[in-house]
Amino acid sequence: MNITAFGDLRSLTGRTLKHVFRSPDTIITSAVMPVAIMALLVYVFGGSLQIGKSETAGVSGISNQVAYLDYLLPGILLMTTAMGVSYTALRLFEDMSNGIIDRFRSMPISRSSILWSHVLSSVLAISISLVLVVAVALVMGFRSGAGWAQWLIVVGILLAFTLAMTWLAVIPALVAKTSEGASAFAYPLIFLPFFSSAFVVTATLPRPLRWFAEHQPITSIVDALRNQMHQVPAGPELWIALAWCAVALILSWVLALVLFRRRTTQQKK
Repeated sequence: MNITAFGDLRSLTGRTLKHVFRSPDTIITSAVMPVAIMALLVYVFGGSLQIGKSETAGVSGISNQVAYLDYLLPGILLMTTAMGVSYTALRLFEDMSNGIIDRFRSMPISRSSILWSHVLSSVLAISISLVLVVAVALVMGFRSGAGWAQWLIVVGILLAFTLAMTWLAVIPALVAKTSEGASAFAYPLIFLPFFSSAFVVTATLPRPLRWFAEHQPITSIVDALRNQMHQVPAGPELWIALAWCAVALILSWVLALVLFRRRTTQQKK
């Protein structure tokens, strides 16, 4: 990216961030629902669930509820990201609909910076929501003995997943006919962790559902996060998780750029 394009990206990202922080309810909402689900699962079901020592390495000697909190937090964080990207799609859809994108295209600015500004501002907003969720989890009793290197890996995985899902959110924003349709795509992403190892051990699931849970990307990403938080040596789950994020990011980015060029070209005609 040259200096001019970087300046365009900085200006457009600043514009989008102003919209985000003028409506902080989007950040709060992205955190409130996952926190509510986390509290419901921990305080209603956590006391009766036995998730096993292998799934709570490093957290022995604590109550079932706290152990379950430590177990499910990675899945809650992914759900937080899914909640956040729905607002990404909504904000971009509104820009595409109100004509501001056409105005940007008439100016001497980098075309790619238009989409990247939405993506980067959304990644920042979602990161704030993730911090809020972790803060609530700490109040509820979450503890981790992971060192700084392991937490850097956790942050890296979450950023890679958030970036991939944010670019994925760009696609429905470009093809949807209504604002509801643009944001509704996130619903499957929100519920996908329930069909993974995020909240229960996959061995307890019925056989067909177990096969799906063990082979879908959320399970690998959740397991990689959980292993780092619980000081479990990095295994193949880490590389599989990063591979899933990389594939999703590249495919979503390429498809989003193609759709953006196609839609803006049609509008120009």
